Amino acid sequence: MGETSSSSDNKKNHIPIEIVSDDEMAVIEAALAFASTRSFSAVRSSSPPHFHTNALSITVVSKRRLSSGSDMEDLPPTRKKKSTLSDSFLIRFRNKRGLSVTDLTSTEWCSKQMEFSLLLGGRKVNQAMRAGIARHAKLEQEVIKRVEVKVKSQEDYWALKFLNFINGVNQLLFEGLTRELPIIGFAEDILLVGVIDEIRMPLAENDHNPILIDTKTRARDSLPAEPQRRNGRLQLMCYKYLWDSLVADDFPSKQFFTYFGLNPQHNLCEDLKVTSADGFSASTLDDVVRYYSNTCRMLAPAHDQLLLRYEYQKDHSLLGEDKFAYDPDWLKNQIRSCLEFWLGEREATCTPEEERWKCGFCQFKTFCSAYTDSKGTVAPKSNDSDIKEG
Repeated sequence: MGETSSSSDNKKNHIPIEIVSDDEMAVIEAALAFASTRSFSAVRSSSPPHFHTNALSITVVSKRRLSSGSDMEDLPPTRKKKSTLSDSFLIRFRNKRGLSVTDLTSTEWCSKQMEFSLLLGGRKVNQAMRAGIARHAKLEQEVIKRVEVKVKSQEDYWALKFLNFINGVNQLLFEGLTRELPIIGFAEDILLVGVIDEIRMPLAENDHNPILIDTKTRARDSLPAEPQRRNGRLQLMCYKYLWDSLVADDFPSKQFFTYFGLNPQHNLCEDLKVTSADGFSASTLDDVVRYYSNTCRMLAPAHDQLLLRYEYQKDHSLLGEDKFAYDPDWLKNQIRSCLEFWLGEREATCTPEEERWKCGFCQFKTFCSAYTDSKGTVAPKSNDSDIKEG
């Protein structure tokens, strides 16, 4: 794929073009990444897919770190199932779609709220969320130009996700920065997808581990409470887990094709067929996935230090930064707890009493005993006939 200039043909700085779906523009704080196939998507065209000599040292670093990652097989044992898998929220609401990182963070925030949003309809996007979406769109536009390309099949749809990742990695290695990078992986045989807000290469020459960053916008000029910071940490740790898993292991392509019932030999639409600078040609979904796997092998694991940035929505001033270390054991427990909910292995629970202030901001509070009981009223009983499935 070629490059396009930002304003004129003779301008030196080139802005990569990315294919992104309309869903992904709303993924920040509110929407679910990769929730549905769109008729139109966008493709990122970064520098030609030919890496500079630093890629060799990055590969060496990656190989030295293969054994340091944590496997999801090491997760603690699950609790006894309360229902069959066919009755689970995963099958009922995310079948053939997989879970997004937003699904996990929303479940950690309050699994009862997540249950209500599935059974009664999705959460409403409020003014603060819209402001956050707009801010992230602006940050994305600083480094990426979006164009629309019509996709004709599920194979096309997933191919463009992989191509976005490949070209985003090219931009990261050539320019030291990329944003809104789609990432796809598995946790306990469950497909998990996300969009990494920002990735930077370290300034130190001997450090090749990409730094994962997420920017949160605040309606108030104050830092968030600990439960909000904890939720943001979970999000970034999930991204690091997905990134490190892709770097350390071959992408399970057969498992991916089977999971979605995709035809790996499906011929892609003309807009998605690519020939890279190093001679690699991709005309089928299988070609793109192999290209994706080869790209992942060239990368180093993400940096163990992760960064959350908090901005004031009014003027985009920096309120503070939360630098924290990756905690694989804590992450395992959090993912396990969330998956138990999605797999039907545990009931949804209300938020702890010390965090019941969350209820005041929940659109489902009138249906929830955690809120109505605290008001001295009786919570209405659920009736399956009154529940509209989304």
